[in-house]
Amino acid sequence: MSSVPSQFISSRDKKIGIIAGGQLGKLLCLSASNLDVEVSVMDGSENAPAKAVCQNFVLGNYANYEDVYRFGKTVDLLTLELEHVNIDALLKLKQEGLTIFPDPEILKTIQDKGLQKAFFKAKNLPSSSFQLVKNKAELEALIDKGIIDFPFVQKSRKGGYDGKGVALIKNRLQLSQAFDTASVIEQNVEIEKELSVILCRDQQKNIQYFEPVEMVFNADGNLVEKLISPAQISDEIKKQSIELSKQIMECFDLVGLLAVELFLTKQGTLLINEVAPRPHNSGHHTIEANLYSQYDLQMRAVLNLPLPQTKERSAAVMLNILGADQRQGHVEYKNIDKCIALQGVYFHIYGKKITKPFRKMGHITILDDQLENALEKADYIQKHLIVEAT
Repeated sequence: MSSVPSQFISSRDKKIGIIAGGQLGKLLCLSASNLDVEVSVMDGSENAPAKAVCQNFVLGNYANYEDVYRFGKTVDLLTLELEHVNIDALLKLKQEGLTIFPDPEILKTIQDKGLQKAFFKAKNLPSSSFQLVKNKAELEALIDKGIIDFPFVQKSRKGGYDGKGVALIKNRLQLSQAFDTASVIEQNVEIEKELSVILCRDQQKNIQYFEPVEMVFNADGNLVEKLISPAQISDEIKKQSIELSKQIMECFDLVGLLAVELFLTKQGTLLINEVAPRPHNSGHHTIEANLYSQYDLQMRAVLNLPLPQTKERSAAVMLNILGADQRQGHVEYKNIDKCIALQGVYFHIYGKKITKPFRKMGHITILDDQLENALEKADYIQKHLIVEAT
C-alpha cells in the first residue's frame, strides 16, 4: 500500500487545515499531534476548544466564501469537523489544486438533507419515505391534500445539528411548531433502536469500521445522551448494519470518515436515518475503547497512511455532558470528584466557558469488562454530575 513519505508527517513544512474548532476539531488536533503534523484551525469563536491545541488559529466564518477561501490558501491539505461549510469556496480551492477531504461534491450532497435523501433513493438504499417542501405553506397544503399524514418528522434541509432543525409533529395542533423553511418531511418510523456505524476509507479504497453502537437520545434536547458499545443487537442485524454502511460508503466514493446513523425498526428492518462525513459524537468512545480512535483513522486517511485495525479493547458506555435545560451562564461542574473516582471512567471536558441548554460541554467514557457494570456506573454519573450555570 502506498503512503506519503515520512518527512510529510515529521516536519512542519506542510500544514493541515481543519475547518471548525469545536470538540471534534480539538480531538482531531490531538491525534495529529502524535504525528507531529502542523495544524491550522479556523473557527468563528475566539474561545473555540481547538484553539488551545493547534499550532495556528484563524478567526473566521465557515459559511462565508471569503473566509473559507482565504483559509484554504494558507494550508496544503484541508479537512473539516462539520458539514456546514461554504461549498463554493471549497469547489474553487479544489479547482486550484487544493486536496480536500471529504470531496466538496460529496459534501454538497450530504450537507443538504433533501439531496441526501434523494441520493439514497436513487441508489436504492433503504430509508424512510419522504417529501420535500419549500416552506410551511407548502407543508400545510400537502397535509390538506392528504399527501402528508400525521405523525411526521420535519428536518431543515440545511443547518441542523445536535437536535436543532428537527421537529416531531404528531397532530394538527402541533403545526405551530413546524419550521417555515425548506425541509424534508419523513414518515414517522416505529423505532426499536437507533444505531451508528463509523467507517473510514483510505485513498486506496480500503475500509475499516467500528462495531455498531446503540444511541440513546435525550427526549427534550433531541440529541444523543448515552452511547452503548457494543450495541445490544443480534449478530444478523450487526452484519446487516455493517454491510449497509459499507455500501453507502462505496456509493459516495468517499475518503475519510463516514458516520452512518441507522434506525432498527420494530419490524426488524434497517433504515438509513442520515450520514455525516466527519468524526462523529457516536465515535467518542473509540479513544479509550478501541486500539485506534476515529480521529486516528481520519488523520491516517487524509495523510494517505495505512489504516489500522479497529479492534475493541473493552465494552464501553459514553455519556455526553449536556448543559442543563433553561440554564445559561458560566459553567461550573459539581461532583466531578465523586464520578471520576469510579474505576474505568475517562473525562473529556471541551473547554467551553459558557453552558447553554443541551450544549455539549464534554463527554465521559466508561470502560468495563462487563457492559452491565459500565451501565451501572453511567447511571450513577447521570444522577450525580451537575452542570451548573453561574
